[in-house]
Amino acid sequence: MSFVVFATPFFDEKTLRFMAATLAQPGVRLAVISQASELEMPEAMRARIVDHVRVEDVLRSDEIIAAAAHLARLHEPIHRLLAINENIQVQAAEARARLDIEGLRPEAAQRFRDKALMKETFRAGGVPCARHRQVTSAAEAFDFASEIGFPVIIKPLSGAGAADTHRATDTESLRTALAASAPSANHPVLVEEFIVGHEHSFETITVAGQPVWHSITRYFPNPLEVVQTPWIQWCVVLPREVDDPAYDDIRAHGARALSVLGMDTGLSHMEWFRRRDGSVAISEVGARPPGAQFCTIISRAHDFDLYEAWARLVLGGSFEPPVRKYAAGAAYLRGQGEGVVRAIHGLDQIDREIGHLITDVKLPEIGKPHATGYEGDGYILLRHPETSVVEEALLRLVSLVRVELG
Repeated sequence: MSFVVFATPFFDEKTLRFMAATLAQPGVRLAVISQASELEMPEAMRARIVDHVRVEDVLRSDEIIAAAAHLARLHEPIHRLLAINENIQVQAAEARARLDIEGLRPEAAQRFRDKALMKETFRAGGVPCARHRQVTSAAEAFDFASEIGFPVIIKPLSGAGAADTHRATDTESLRTALAASAPSANHPVLVEEFIVGHEHSFETITVAGQPVWHSITRYFPNPLEVVQTPWIQWCVVLPREVDDPAYDDIRAHGARALSVLGMDTGLSHMEWFRRRDGSVAISEVGARPPGAQFCTIISRAHDFDLYEAWARLVLGGSFEPPVRKYAAGAAYLRGQGEGVVRAIHGLDQIDREIGHLITDVKLPEIGKPHATGYEGDGYILLRHPETSVVEEALLRLVSLVRVELG
């Protein structure tokens, strides 16, 4: 039997799927540390876990350490301490180090979490990335912008995705972005070169420091553009041709990036750009599974269960690389304007035209306030053996489906 502890801020759909996959592994006894009440877990899952400790602030390492130590005293030594959320990777790593639990250590977790430190590690290790500077004042930000030229990106050191990220195209928009970011000695922010090119992701399974499998995703358009353009419905495509020689460079740079950051065993999510001149620039890497339904999309593209494969990987270090049988993709349904979701238009026509390609659907909830992020209010996932068919179907989908707000 293995005693496993899962730490999480809350119990969203993604977290529950990873928890369920962990519980499904033979011989696992699962306990949970969370900021949310255990009553927010489905009743069937509550009945299966052996214990739960609620903490006041899951972002405090001392609270996770104390909760994990308490669970170890009540039950048995902890085999693994798991966490899938970006914002608690360092805290979980500090708990592992304090309690001598196998897994990612604080030094490596900090390199993944602190984006300025990550970029410095990339530069030192010969990994291509955007020019950048950590700044503690508006004056430092303006100095950097004058040095490299506009546009520039302003983002938090410990951000995830495009959250709290701003693009400045001139001095006025930089002044506005800095007012929102408020850099200071106690709150430094990252200012970096705006890379012109196509954004992708690079998911990797690493075992004992060696990449053993990867997946590539193309974004249409880049997430920051989606955030800044409310009418756009974001799409992503996983091309079936994942082993195409055109991706040889990101495979090499991606493996190098993971090595210098200190990835050991796990599933990582990397965002990277193909510049207009064809070169690669890595944006950032998370030492955790991707969000935005990517794990489900990857599962559909390979006809296997990535959630279950992740659990076997992190608990026992084993992974059997699957074959990419399909291209797959997602369209994220996003309302235009303000207010709550009033109606969804175009679904009948989508069902007639491309219903045979659809694998998963989560529709926006009528009456619910609309989401402001690039993932929108719902999604539709597709797959087909030919990449071009998926690409064309996604473009057709977002041209027909309209989420009405009011």
